[in-house]
Amino acid sequence: MKRVLLSLLLCVVACAPQEQAHVSPPTEMYKMEAAQFSTQDGYVLPYRQWLPESKKARKNPKALIVAVHGFNDYSNAFEGVGQYFGQKDIAVFSYDQRGFGQTENRGIWSGEANLVGDLRQFIEALEKRYPDSPVFLLGESMGGAVAILAVADPTFPKVHGVILSAPALWGSEAMNFLFRGTLWMAAHTVPYKEFTGSDLKILATNNIPMLRRMAADPLIIKKTRVDAVYGVVQLMGSAYDKIPFVTTPTLVLYGAKDQVIPRAPIEVALSRFGREVDYAYYPAGYHMLLRDVQAQDVMVDVLGWMTHPGEALPSGYGHVHEPHAPVAFSLPQITAFAK
Repeated sequence: MKRVLLSLLLCVVACAPQEQAHVSPPTEMYKMEAAQFSTQDGYVLPYRQWLPESKKARKNPKALIVAVHGFNDYSNAFEGVGQYFGQKDIAVFSYDQRGFGQTENRGIWSGEANLVGDLRQFIEALEKRYPDSPVFLLGESMGGAVAILAVADPTFPKVHGVILSAPALWGSEAMNFLFRGTLWMAAHTVPYKEFTGSDLKILATNNIPMLRRMAADPLIIKKTRVDAVYGVVQLMGSAYDKIPFVTTPTLVLYGAKDQVIPRAPIEVALSRFGREVDYAYYPAGYHMLLRDVQAQDVMVDVLGWMTHPGEALPSGYGHVHEPHAPVAFSLPQITAFAK
């Protein structure tokens, strides 16, 4: 029996989940160039920017949105967001997070410290470039979890607001115990094993042409390592734990037809905020709210929240959540999204 346990232990140690090296002490100053951002440890993050149309606003945008993409996605996720807000004199920036898009070691989980550290440096660089423009942080799915970890840190650069679109705020206690146990074992025995998830039959958006483009996009990760799934689950749990420490004005967006992040964990996550939070619950919304067929309606709400804080969202689907109060999503009798 002891030999069996020893063999299992050696197997677990030998096959520990792979993770990119943590950010080491700075070896150089971060540098923002035309299409890539070099971090203090020399890691290169390709990024995209969508600037306002007018020359005046390009130099001094009304606001900046730093958009953080979801799991297996990359910066191109915010093409529609960038085009829309560029017309409103607001600049949008998004980079490929470590391990995603065109970055080095693509597919290898980068770790929470790296994800938050890169975001910190990127925002600091933009604040130096545009000192008079307020910064808003937009996180989609996994990017929402990264955003929560960031703003919950009192040493993180202060931003004017954080927008969470279908955020991956799913505490481990809300997950099936068997799933968690199986995932842990798989990540520590066959971390290199890859899955496509195609058998899950999940529809992430009602924008079918966009889904087809994603399927053909080589920068979208199609096969996911088990240890990367383990990493993102750990990230979700960490973000969930940090929710009570968020003091930044927050807007949470969620769709009733989301098949990726269940409704119950989002409701529980909202109840954990220690400050007043705005949220919108869209009856026809899927996981990719900002890329759905009705995406512009959601972006109008985001713009309204950014420019007219305290006022009702244009869609009529907005709510104000009181600190630590229980949440149960309800749908008002409005048909604006039933198109």
